[in-house]
Amino acid sequence: MLKRDKQEKKILDVDASMQGTLAFKDPVNLRINGSFDGKLDTKGSLTISENASVRADIRGDEIVIGGKLTGNITASNSLKVLSTAHIVGDIITPSLSVDEGAVIHGRCQMLTGVGNVFNIEELAGYLEVEAANILDWANSGKIPAFKEGNDWKFERPKIEEWIAKEKTKEA
Repeated sequence: MLKRDKQEKKILDVDASMQGTLAFKDPVNLRINGSFDGKLDTKGSLTISENASVRADIRGDEIVIGGKLTGNITASNSLKVLSTAHIVGDIITPSLSVDEGAVIHGRCQMLTGVGNVFNIEELAGYLEVEAANILDWANSGKIPAFKEGNDWKFERPKIEEWIAKEKTKEA
């Protein structure tokens, strides 16, 4: 009995109207049944139920969309779009499943290692600095970066190493 309890995931079922930022550091099964406006940063699984209306940029591991979503989606493991879904926004995921009848208006990129490469805006959010600073640092070579077309990209392991070096300089 004790062993099974340890394996159960935390479940949060939201059937309300909310706004703001929801961020989870530990894996959780989050299901939104009402309306949400803001930002979702989850670990584990996130389900936007068919009656839900969400206006948010979403980052998560495993995401299922069944309702209305306006915002960009970054799924590090998988994204499943149900037939009842209506998405307006861009999608980045290594694995995508779309049921017949679903509506998606936006761009889709299927990339492996999504959680390991940042664009300027994602890195700015991750480091909690202005995007203009990231662009300046990339252009001047102060931060490890590479160009993909005209866009700067940043690999998480190299950024983590850079952060550690910068912290030792401050000490």
